[in-house]
Amino acid sequence: MKVYKFGGASVKNADGVRNLRKIIDDEQQLFIIVSAMGKTTNALERVFMAAQQHDAKAALAEIASIREQHAVIIEELWHKPHTIERVEELFADLEQFVTATVYDPAEAEAWYDRIVAYGELVSTTIISEYLNYAGLPNTWIDMRRAIRTEQRHKDAEVDIEASTPLLRAAVEEAPTTIFVGQGFIGGAPDGTTTTLGREGSDYSAAVVAHILDAESMAVWKDVDGVLNADPKIFPDAVQIAELNYLDTIELAYSGAQIIHPRTIKPLQNKNIPLYVRPFGDKRKPGTVIRGMSAKVDVPILILKRDQVLLTIRSRDLSFVLEEKFAKIFALLEQFRIKANLVHNSAVNLSLCVDRNWHIDEAVAALRKAGFDVMKTEEMELLTIRGYTDELWRKYARSPKVFIKQSTQTTVRIVRKKN
Repeated sequence: MKVYKFGGASVKNADGVRNLRKIIDDEQQLFIIVSAMGKTTNALERVFMAAQQHDAKAALAEIASIREQHAVIIEELWHKPHTIERVEELFADLEQFVTATVYDPAEAEAWYDRIVAYGELVSTTIISEYLNYAGLPNTWIDMRRAIRTEQRHKDAEVDIEASTPLLRAAVEEAPTTIFVGQGFIGGAPDGTTTTLGREGSDYSAAVVAHILDAESMAVWKDVDGVLNADPKIFPDAVQIAELNYLDTIELAYSGAQIIHPRTIKPLQNKNIPLYVRPFGDKRKPGTVIRGMSAKVDVPILILKRDQVLLTIRSRDLSFVLEEKFAKIFALLEQFRIKANLVHNSAVNLSLCVDRNWHIDEAVAALRKAGFDVMKTEEMELLTIRGYTDELWRKYARSPKVFIKQSTQTTVRIVRKKN
């Protein structure tokens, strides 16, 4: 069994879906994980925001636009007007939910998960139906029933032990050896839909590979493989032929858009190689991530945007590091806020965090708990692994730098947005 994961960009239109069919053409035993098509998740987030504002008209208008975009893809795939009953049922269910259910702010994350999950449910339904139509029999798997997560919404961890019998049973009972399942979503113990965090489809695929003892996993992307930097930001980016698991975990933690940070561990535990390959040309080898690899001989630059710098000080001037860490991080955890960089002195603690719905609530809670908090928005976190003197001069000496931390191999810089 192999596991292939296709992101939204690779199936954003009918040509992308037909290309997926070509890529998997020679496979006999394959589990395909698919994301929502194109920018559907962003559109569904707008549906969620309209629901938050009790604006049913705006929510329905957005759903109608999403439905039309998918209808165009279906018509182009079948070369004629065509209706997929299950897709229509999914859109009707979404419309019913946002118009007939009263939004509860206390359940914001659960609402978010329920709404955005329709992107993956619709995309995989279309792709499964099309593959059957194109002569490739397959079984559609509802990952909300096959992947069990913790009771947490918007950023849930998978319970692999609980998921194993569920997924294996779904596969063993199927009449085909090709499977299509959704990335990014799972089901909580109480039966509600959960999501695994943005870009969580990679994580979904790794969990499937782990549970099914796959021989390999491949992520099909719009680049030739893993690059040493985002080419949209750093035009001279080059491809890296191979990486090891540990380096990849560190890079993902720093914000590299290589792979979801939680993806590597399920693969590492069973020594399953991960290939990052270009969906535009399956003949290219891409990049392989495995237990052992050659040394990377180029600097790796990772820019994490949408950051907020929180500078925290205890009002009684006690030593933050020794006495207050546990209390501060417990409060941040309540609001789903994770630190991407920690910098401390005797009385100050500076945290670089992702911009989050609950930032202001967290700041208020910290102040109530006896801390002075300064919030600086529009920040970026730049990590350079294998930095050179030239890169140090270019980035670490900028007047926009607020914090820099360095080791012999890596420098991390918190700076004002360029």
